[in-house]
Amino acid sequence: MNWIAYVDGYCERLAPGLWSEPLNSLSNLAFLVAAIAVWRQPKGRVLATLISLVFLGSTAFHLLATRWSAAADSAFILVFVLYYAAVFPRVFFGASRKVSWLGIPVFLAFTAIVASLGGGLYLSALIGLVVFAIVLKGADRRRFAVAAGVFGVSLSFRTADHTVCGNFPAGTHFVWHLLNGLVLYLVATAATKKAAPKPDAAPSQT
Repeated sequence: MNWIAYVDGYCERLAPGLWSEPLNSLSNLAFLVAAIAVWRQPKGRVLATLISLVFLGSTAFHLLATRWSAAADSAFILVFVLYYAAVFPRVFFGASRKVSWLGIPVFLAFTAIVASLGGGLYLSALIGLVVFAIVLKGADRRRFAVAAGVFGVSLSFRTADHTVCGNFPAGTHFVWHLLNGLVLYLVATAATKKAAPKPDAAPSQT
Protein backbone atom coordinates (compact mmCIF):
# COMPACT_ATOMS: atom_id res chain seq x y z
CA MET A 1 0.00 0.00 0.00
CA ASN A 2 1.20 3.49 -0.86
CA TRP A 3 0.95 5.28 2.51
CA ILE A 4 1.69 8.69 1.03
CA ALA A 5 -1.09 8.43 -1.57
CA TYR A 6 -3.46 11.39 -1.79
CA VAL A 7 -6.85 11.07 -0.04
CA ASP A 8 -9.77 13.35 -0.93
CA GLY A 9 -12.84 12.70 1.18
CA TYR A 10 -14.38 16.08 2.01
CA CYS A 11 -16.21 18.90 0.26
CA GLU A 12 -13.68 21.52 1.25
CA ARG A 13 -10.70 19.79 -0.38
CA LEU A 14 -10.56 20.38 -4.12
CA ALA A 15 -6.91 19.52 -4.77
CA PRO A 16 -3.73 18.32 -3.05
CA GLY A 17 -1.99 20.88 -0.91
CA LEU A 18 -1.16 21.70 2.69
CA TRP A 19 -3.81 24.38 3.08
CA SER A 20 -6.65 23.00 0.94
CA GLU A 21 -8.91 22.44 3.96
CA PRO A 22 -8.61 25.62 6.06
CA LEU A 23 -11.88 25.20 7.97
CA ASN A 24 -11.38 21.48 8.53
CA SER A 25 -7.82 22.13 9.70
CA LEU A 26 -8.44 25.12 11.98
CA SER A 27 -11.54 23.60 13.57
CA ASN A 28 -9.29 20.91 15.07
CA LEU A 29 -8.26 23.54 17.60
CA ALA A 30 -11.45 22.55 19.42
CA PHE A 31 -9.68 19.32 20.40
CA LEU A 32 -6.65 21.21 21.63
CA VAL A 33 -8.82 23.51 23.76
CA ALA A 34 -10.59 20.46 25.19
CA ALA A 35 -7.27 18.77 25.94
CA ILE A 36 -5.94 21.82 27.79
CA ALA A 37 -9.15 22.16 29.81
CA VAL A 38 -9.11 18.47 30.79
CA TRP A 39 -5.37 18.54 31.60
CA ARG A 40 -6.04 21.13 34.29
CA GLN A 41 -8.54 18.86 36.05
CA PRO A 42 -7.61 16.36 38.77
CA LYS A 43 -7.14 12.88 37.26
CA GLY A 44 -7.32 14.39 33.78
CA ARG A 45 -3.78 13.89 32.46
CA VAL A 46 -4.28 10.59 30.58
CA LEU A 47 -7.56 11.61 28.95
CA ALA A 48 -6.10 15.00 28.05
CA THR A 49 -3.12 13.31 26.41
CA LEU A 50 -5.42 11.09 24.36
CA ILE A 51 -7.49 14.10 23.26
CA SER A 52 -4.23 15.78 22.24
CA LEU A 53 -3.47 12.79 20.03
CA VAL A 54 -6.88 13.16 18.40
CA PHE A 55 -5.98 16.79 17.72
CA LEU A 56 -2.63 15.83 16.18
CA GLY A 57 -4.04 12.99 14.08
CA SER A 58 -6.99 14.95 12.72
CA THR A 59 -4.88 18.03 12.02
CA ALA A 60 -2.29 15.97 10.16
CA PHE A 61 -4.98 14.32 8.07
CA HIS A 62 -6.73 17.52 7.03
CA LEU A 63 -3.44 19.26 6.28
CA LEU A 64 -1.69 16.43 4.43
CA ALA A 65 -4.58 14.28 3.11
CA THR A 66 -2.49 11.10 2.86
CA ARG A 67 -3.26 7.51 3.73
CA TRP A 68 -0.87 7.43 6.69
CA SER A 69 -2.38 10.60 8.19
CA ALA A 70 -5.88 9.20 7.65
CA ALA A 71 -4.83 6.03 9.47
CA ALA A 72 -3.35 8.07 12.32
CA ASP A 73 -6.54 10.11 12.58
CA SER A 74 -8.72 7.01 12.87
CA ALA A 75 -6.27 5.19 15.16
CA PHE A 76 -6.07 8.00 17.73
CA ILE A 77 -9.85 8.32 17.85
CA LEU A 78 -10.13 4.57 18.36
CA VAL A 79 -7.53 4.63 21.15
CA PHE A 80 -9.51 7.28 23.02
CA VAL A 81 -12.78 5.37 22.62
CA LEU A 82 -11.29 2.05 23.72
CA TYR A 83 -9.52 3.57 26.70
CA TYR A 84 -12.77 5.19 27.79
CA ALA A 85 -14.58 1.87 27.39
CA ALA A 86 -12.08 0.41 29.87
CA VAL A 87 -12.19 3.38 32.24
CA PHE A 88 -15.97 3.63 32.43
CA PRO A 89 -16.78 0.51 34.52
CA ARG A 90 -13.95 1.25 36.96
CA VAL A 91 -14.73 4.93 37.48
CA PHE A 92 -18.52 4.78 37.53
CA PHE A 93 -19.14 1.32 39.02
CA GLY A 94 -15.99 0.58 40.99
CA ALA A 95 -15.04 -2.49 38.94
CA SER A 96 -11.58 -3.96 39.37
CA ARG A 97 -8.87 -3.19 36.82
CA LYS A 98 -9.06 -6.69 35.34
CA VAL A 99 -12.83 -6.48 34.91
CA SER A 100 -12.64 -2.93 33.57
CA TRP A 101 -10.31 -3.88 30.73
CA LEU A 102 -13.01 -6.25 29.49
CA GLY A 103 -14.78 -3.11 28.36
CA ILE A 104 -12.46 -3.03 25.33
CA PRO A 105 -13.35 -6.44 23.80
CA VAL A 106 -17.00 -5.89 24.70
CA PHE A 107 -17.06 -2.58 22.85
CA LEU A 108 -15.17 -4.03 19.87
CA ALA A 109 -17.64 -6.91 19.65
CA PHE A 110 -20.55 -4.47 19.86
CA THR A 111 -18.99 -2.30 17.15
CA ALA A 112 -18.59 -5.35 14.91
CA ILE A 113 -22.29 -6.11 15.33
CA VAL A 114 -23.23 -2.50 14.54
CA ALA A 115 -20.93 -2.58 11.50
CA SER A 116 -22.58 -5.76 10.23
CA LEU A 117 -25.89 -3.88 10.30
CA GLY A 118 -24.50 -0.98 8.30
CA GLY A 119 -23.18 1.25 11.08
CA GLY A 120 -19.67 1.72 12.39
CA LEU A 121 -17.48 3.07 15.19
CA TYR A 122 -19.24 6.41 15.49
CA LEU A 123 -22.73 4.93 15.62
CA SER A 124 -21.65 2.40 18.25
CA ALA A 125 -20.06 5.25 20.24
CA LEU A 126 -23.33 7.20 20.07
CA ILE A 127 -25.29 4.18 21.24
CA GLY A 128 -22.74 3.73 24.03
CA LEU A 129 -23.25 7.29 25.25
CA VAL A 130 -27.02 6.78 25.29
CA VAL A 131 -26.59 3.55 27.27
CA PHE A 132 -24.28 5.32 29.73
CA ALA A 133 -26.92 8.01 30.25
CA ILE A 134 -29.56 5.34 30.88
CA VAL A 135 -27.62 3.25 33.39
CA LEU A 136 -26.26 6.19 35.41
CA LYS A 137 -28.09 8.52 37.76
CA GLY A 138 -28.09 12.14 38.81
CA ALA A 139 -25.41 14.48 37.47
CA ASP A 140 -23.63 11.63 35.67
CA ARG A 141 -26.79 10.83 33.72
CA ARG A 142 -27.22 14.46 32.74
CA ARG A 143 -23.61 14.78 31.56
CA PHE A 144 -23.84 11.74 29.31
CA ALA A 145 -27.28 12.70 28.05
CA VAL A 146 -25.89 16.08 26.96
CA ALA A 147 -22.83 14.42 25.43
CA ALA A 148 -25.04 11.97 23.51
CA GLY A 149 -27.23 14.80 22.23
CA VAL A 150 -24.27 16.87 21.07
CA PHE A 151 -22.63 13.85 19.47
CA GLY A 152 -25.83 12.98 17.63
CA VAL A 153 -25.94 16.47 16.13
CA SER A 154 -22.21 16.27 15.38
CA LEU A 155 -22.62 12.96 13.56
CA SER A 156 -25.39 14.44 11.41
CA PHE A 157 -23.05 17.23 10.29
CA ARG A 158 -20.33 14.70 9.46
CA THR A 159 -22.81 12.75 7.33
CA ALA A 160 -24.16 15.86 5.63
CA ASP A 161 -20.71 16.92 4.40
CA HIS A 162 -21.01 14.67 1.36
CA THR A 163 -24.44 15.97 0.37
CA VAL A 164 -24.11 19.76 0.64
CA CYS A 165 -21.08 20.35 -1.60
CA GLY A 166 -23.16 21.84 -4.38
CA ASN A 167 -24.79 24.45 -2.17
CA PHE A 168 -22.06 24.88 0.44
CA PRO A 169 -18.61 24.11 -1.00
CA ALA A 170 -16.89 24.37 2.39
CA GLY A 171 -18.93 21.42 3.60
CA THR A 172 -19.95 20.72 7.18
CA HIS A 173 -17.10 18.52 8.40
CA PHE A 174 -15.60 21.41 10.37
CA VAL A 175 -18.75 21.50 12.53
CA TRP A 176 -18.11 17.84 13.37
CA HIS A 177 -14.72 18.88 14.76
CA LEU A 178 -16.11 21.78 16.78
CA LEU A 179 -18.88 19.72 18.36
CA ASN A 180 -16.67 16.69 18.93
CA GLY A 181 -14.21 18.84 20.85
CA LEU A 182 -17.10 19.59 23.17
CA VAL A 183 -18.12 15.92 23.34
CA LEU A 184 -14.62 14.80 24.32
CA TYR A 185 -14.48 17.51 26.95
CA LEU A 186 -17.87 16.46 28.37
CA VAL A 187 -17.12 12.74 28.63
CA ALA A 188 -13.60 13.33 29.94
CA THR A 189 -14.91 15.77 32.55
CA ALA A 190 -17.59 13.31 33.60
CA ALA A 191 -14.86 10.74 34.31
CA THR A 192 -12.49 13.14 36.07
CA LYS A 193 -15.23 14.49 38.33
CA LYS A 194 -16.20 10.95 39.29
CA ALA A 195 -12.61 9.82 39.82
CA ALA A 196 -11.39 12.90 41.69
CA PRO A 197 -10.92 12.49 45.45
CA LYS A 198 -13.89 13.77 47.40
CA PRO A 199 -13.13 16.56 49.87
CA ASP A 200 -13.30 15.56 53.51
CA ALA A 201 -16.65 16.23 55.05
CA ALA A 202 -16.76 19.25 57.29
CA PRO A 203 -16.91 18.41 61.01
CA SER A 204 -20.40 18.47 62.43
CA GLN A 205 -21.35 21.31 64.72
CA THR A 206 -22.27 20.40 68.27
